[in-house]
Amino acid sequence: MRRIIIDTDPGQDDAVAILLALASPEEIEVLGITAVAGNVPLALTQKNARIVCELAGRTDIKVFAGYDAPLRRKLITAEHVHGKTGLDGPSLPDPVMPLAEGHAVDFIVETVRREPEGTVTLCPLGPLTNIAAALQKAPDIAGRLQEIVLMGGAYFEVGNITPAAEFNIYVDPEAADIVMKSGVRITIMPLDVTHKALVTKARNDAFRALGTPVGVAVAQMTDFFERFDKEKYGSAGAPLHDPCVTAYLIRPDLFKGRFVNVEVETQSELTMGMTVADWWGVSKRKPNATFMGDIDAGEFFALLTERLARL
Repeated sequence: MRRIIIDTDPGQDDAVAILLALASPEEIEVLGITAVAGNVPLALTQKNARIVCELAGRTDIKVFAGYDAPLRRKLITAEHVHGKTGLDGPSLPDPVMPLAEGHAVDFIVETVRREPEGTVTLCPLGPLTNIAAALQKAPDIAGRLQEIVLMGGAYFEVGNITPAAEFNIYVDPEAADIVMKSGVRITIMPLDVTHKALVTKARNDAFRALGTPVGVAVAQMTDFFERFDKEKYGSAGAPLHDPCVTAYLIRPDLFKGRFVNVEVETQSELTMGMTVADWWGVSKRKPNATFMGDIDAGEFFALLTERLARL
């Protein structure tokens, strides 16, 4: 059983990652959801996180608002991918469940301190602002975490927001740098993996064929944001980035990677936010993260469809 806090900036693929976690109670207990500014501003990400909980019928999940901007930079958003709401595609009602009181960072710190050592995993699906802020505010939590499993970065697939950088890391490279240097066990799902998890027409038809509000909404979400990726990459469908994090917690055997040194560029304007993964071990720098490189996409989509059918 993995006990997790999902830190997120929903985003259609974030929504699917949350739904997969909520549909998998045997393997995953969601202790809470923390929202951060990223794909869209914080006012929308905290709202979207609650919309997704209600879609899953889980109004018991606490959703906290966190940082509305990166640690040291102006916020860059991605409405060009996710639409003006961040969840464009389906028509979902505004949430009735309230936002939990308190700041996301305080919730992260208090939860990790309260729970038994080595039992809480942080699952960031957006910029790492809240996670870095928590590690800075309470350095003691680094030694108490089980793991950080995040979606972000790229190496062989280079960048998706600049030629060198993936969006989540680029939005707050200083935060990513703090997380990489934290000493916590880290597993990274970069574009190298997520670009192999493509929602083809057949896979999306399978979501729609579930015939449930969740299945139909997921199909409509992927219909919406795949237009951007198909045009950009010329691929058969859009990558489902963030659900790779949740799928890894359930079926780690679906992924292959290497334990290597990963550093984040924070100085160069040319390569700002680049995740420099020492795949070949040439730098002699100490490994600090498991950087995934491959996924069994067929099994991943089978798992996703089977679990979404439960909601």
